[in-house]
Amino acid sequence: MKLTAVFSAFLLFGFLMKPAEAQHFKYPETKKVDVTDDYHGTKIADPYRWLEDDNSPETKAWVEAQNKTTQEYLAKIPFRNKLKERLTELFDYEKYGQPFKAGKYYLFFKNDGLQEQSVLYIQDGPEGTPKVFLDPNELSDDGTTSLAGYYVSNDGKYFGYAISQGGSDWNEFFVKEIETGEDMPDHLQWIKFSGMAWYGEGFFYSRYDEPKGDLLKGKNEYQKLYYHKLGTAQSEDVLIYKNDSEPEEMFFADVTEDERYLFISVMQGSARHNKLYYKDLKADGEIIPLVDVYEASYSVVGNVGENLFVMTNNNAPNYALENWNLSDLSAKKTIIPNKKEVISGVSFVDNKLITTYLKDAQSVVEVYSLTGEKLWDVPLPGIGVVGGFRGKETDKEVFFTFTSLTSPPSIWLYKVAENKAELFRKSALKFDESQYESKQVFYKSADDTEIPMFIVHKKGLKFVGDAPTMLYAYGGFNISMSPSFRVSIIPLLEKGGVFAIACLRGGGEYGKEWHEGGMLDKKQNVFNDFIAAAEYLIVNNYTNPGRLGINGGSNGGLLVGAVMLQRPDLFKVAIPQVGVLDMLRFHKFTIGWAWVSEYGSADNPEQFNFLIKYSPLHNVKQGKRYPATLITTADHDDRVFPAHSFKFAAELQAKGSGVSPYLLRVTTKAGHGAGKSTSQAIDEYADVYSFFFFNTGVEY
Repeated sequence: MKLTAVFSAFLLFGFLMKPAEAQHFKYPETKKVDVTDDYHGTKIADPYRWLEDDNSPETKAWVEAQNKTTQEYLAKIPFRNKLKERLTELFDYEKYGQPFKAGKYYLFFKNDGLQEQSVLYIQDGPEGTPKVFLDPNELSDDGTTSLAGYYVSNDGKYFGYAISQGGSDWNEFFVKEIETGEDMPDHLQWIKFSGMAWYGEGFFYSRYDEPKGDLLKGKNEYQKLYYHKLGTAQSEDVLIYKNDSEPEEMFFADVTEDERYLFISVMQGSARHNKLYYKDLKADGEIIPLVDVYEASYSVVGNVGENLFVMTNNNAPNYALENWNLSDLSAKKTIIPNKKEVISGVSFVDNKLITTYLKDAQSVVEVYSLTGEKLWDVPLPGIGVVGGFRGKETDKEVFFTFTSLTSPPSIWLYKVAENKAELFRKSALKFDESQYESKQVFYKSADDTEIPMFIVHKKGLKFVGDAPTMLYAYGGFNISMSPSFRVSIIPLLEKGGVFAIACLRGGGEYGKEWHEGGMLDKKQNVFNDFIAAAEYLIVNNYTNPGRLGINGGSNGGLLVGAVMLQRPDLFKVAIPQVGVLDMLRFHKFTIGWAWVSEYGSADNPEQFNFLIKYSPLHNVKQGKRYPATLITTADHDDRVFPAHSFKFAAELQAKGSGVSPYLLRVTTKAGHGAGKSTSQAIDEYADVYSFFFFNTGVEY
């Protein structure tokens, strides 16, 4: 059936609004201020600029009123509590994390079911009795303090960890002794975007100076690399590297397993290229550049003496692995060449190179010798996505996880020399995966580029064009969308619905060219790819515009915001979460400047011209009927400043037709998404899918 015919049927048979929608919604009053910016001769009004002051009493009162309006609307959905109860049942199962080693000990995360945060356990060897090592639930009364990272010292003596308060990107570092479980006195602050690179009795890490302004809003600049010695105050940390002439450079430290070399990846923004420096720690040498220009991506996988294994996309758009000798850098050798499939990771374990590829966004794993001879393919449980294979060079076995759209995560033990994978733990989730099926399809975008999409639904689904369908995507920053399992979509599938994940340009599914095909002045390709995904689902009788919702977070929130405005006729529901929605001012807050390499900047006349064409905040039309919209953000989101969502909600409420609801949901004590407590996650999913079902005429 032609798409135009589908729309005709939609209008003729009238998948009508429910009575709840046949009204003009009343929203809290939002004042307008007289603020106008001049962008290269073009005057742009910004009447909601005052909402950028998220700490003002006026903004707080406005947010409170918006939340009240949203909660009153959601409370009237008759099945909201029933859906929340079902989600609570689904979340209530034992969840295990992938084990990792620390000397003779094994550590792993476990959540009994509804614990707000997963608990870290330790046991002596593979057969030991587990006991609690670190319980993040004890760090706060409400479960909103989360573990943001963990780092085991090379000798297995110390466990370093980062915590986040309320979901913020600001981290604090602490250290525990592994043998005794005792806390060390070390406490480090003002850390963002850094790990711990252990060396001797301490570690390298990156931090910012203590902020003088708003912690969650101020611009993050002038990161510095330090060395911290255990048992000393942070004020005594040794400055290793800084660059006062480049305020936007960030430094990521890594130390080789033999503790011979320190490597410093220098990055400027979110661009997938970096400089690479090193320091000979044994000789206490100077910091020496290996790569001193921003031309490609370089990461050191491991070393054998002076020989480095370096993963790069320099002249290899899908990545290659090279051998570099520090005594003669002119004699670089390619060990694993660039090929059609994208290398997503390489692990140096048991004197072999375990290489994970993406093949049409699904995982394939191969094992190579150190000279590049392919030894074998790793047997996987099925078609899906793997993660892990992390271990030391001397380890004989490693763990990995496997998941697919219909398979909850399972943990596997891989014995490298035997090339044998054994099931170690499987999720206890009460979900009969045999009742559902998933597939990968390919469809053509506006310029005939072929785009992959994953689709999951009940077996035996009748394709009559009326299934409630949620379409999800991201499309940016070289991040790949994978067919992994999501507990939150089970209620949708149980109701005969469809969940689809589109792998748009801008992502990393097909390497550098795929990414670059959806960034800067080519960003419209991403929106076209998403629109074409929706059209595919309609033309192939999965759904119709009255039953179709779109969802995405962060850069995916931008995607949803842009597409719902460009093609409002195509969707019934839009849910942009923690989205980048003001494309003229995103770079003025927190780490937003780092995204200029991906999006461009309104400070540049040429880039302003393409940003203004799709910026969601600036493309809402007066009186236009847009899809029912639930905008979600969080008060501690210091990645994408919540004013993006505030201003977009105000603009939609002021200009939209008023026939469909345009609501704002703000979570307190939460951030961009990482570390969100279990109860916060359940509440949000219940609201998102209640809103979706209610506005698509589906009774749950």
